[in-house]
Amino acid sequence: MTHYPEVSTQELTELIGKPNVHIVDVRQADAYNGWPLNGEVRGGHIKGARSLPLKWTSYMDWIEIVRAKGILPHHTLVLYSYHDDNSIQVAELFAKAGYTHIHIYKNLVKEWTTNTSLPMDALPRYQQLVPASWVKQVVDCNTPAGLKSDNVVIVHAHYRNRDAYLSGHIPGAIDMDTLALEAPETWNRRLPEELKKAFESHGITADTTVVVYGKFMWPDNMDEFPGSAAGHLGAIRCCAIMLYAGVKDVRVLNGGFQSWKDAGYEISTDDVPKRAVADFGAEIPANPHFFVDTPQAKEMIADADADIVSVRSWEEYIGKVSGYNYIEKKGRIPGSIFGNCGSDAYHMENYRNLDHTIREAGEISNIWREAGIVADKRLAFYCGTGWRGSEAFYNAWLMGWPTVSVYDGGWFEWSNAPDNPCETGIPGKN
Repeated sequence: MTHYPEVSTQELTELIGKPNVHIVDVRQADAYNGWPLNGEVRGGHIKGARSLPLKWTSYMDWIEIVRAKGILPHHTLVLYSYHDDNSIQVAELFAKAGYTHIHIYKNLVKEWTTNTSLPMDALPRYQQLVPASWVKQVVDCNTPAGLKSDNVVIVHAHYRNRDAYLSGHIPGAIDMDTLALEAPETWNRRLPEELKKAFESHGITADTTVVVYGKFMWPDNMDEFPGSAAGHLGAIRCCAIMLYAGVKDVRVLNGGFQSWKDAGYEISTDDVPKRAVADFGAEIPANPHFFVDTPQAKEMIADADADIVSVRSWEEYIGKVSGYNYIEKKGRIPGSIFGNCGSDAYHMENYRNLDHTIREAGEISNIWREAGIVADKRLAFYCGTGWRGSEAFYNAWLMGWPTVSVYDGGWFEWSNAPDNPCETGIPGKN
């Protein structure tokens, strides 16, 4: 085994921010985000570090992920983890790929996290994005870090696909069809009285801690209902509506069901009965500012201090395709900024890692900044009918951006109104 030079704490402080130097965090993404998973005094990551979990090295595309992060063979790398063996394991793979300037930092827990003068970053709302180990403690009737409620409901979300639930889910989880929270006539959130009944029938009150997740099942745009295979995208849509309604503590399992499977935890096929409650316990919506409708969207388009963001594929944005088998018109809302979801209406590749965990916040915010999407403006994210817009909103909310929302009507509602203007083609080239 190759010996890799060690970097001291003092040396590492001097390397932060230097060009062509990358500090690489090979712990799981949840530790990077902020969860103290090894008893450290401060959770999060060393300021400026990039997230590259050891788990990802099992993917065939691992080196492509590395290069996509701008980590190149001539750069200097400093790897750290909870366990030095993990850092060395990743270092060996870098060396095999032609990287020659590789160093190891061994004092994360003992020195870096204990010294408050040393800079660390964390996802501001990391506690709402939970690791599978946190959910496992709930399933085992233990009390994980940050949990204050005695009432926890684990929700396996899906769109008209109970088989996705019955074929395997987290033990104790109930299923929720996204149709319980959004109306198929418009695909917008349901009316407050309908949401109230839906939550009550699923045993959810405003004070319930809800853990929501879904199952990714390789959506195919040629299917009649492609969204039925995009369960985790639907789960984050449900999360956004729950936040809007007033559920005070909504958690998303980072990576969805895939993370539970990858952890090797028990999988159940029981059809868990829902335990209804008498009253939701709060007026809906408690957070109306999390959603905007078409009149507000029009006001935002005309406001220099606001933007609406199209979280769609490039082909949808320029009007080459509508993106949906039930939307005829092609194009975009004039003035909307391109928020690039990825390939199509049922994938969010540009917002997720290969294991479906949420992409590191710094990468997303840098992409947004280059597109002109900034935190000091009022923002409304939209897509075709709300799912992708909800996931982009959720990313911004986790990052603590102050005035973010979902434009619920999206392209479906906008394009169905004949008086609404539409654009096609590449902006500035029409």
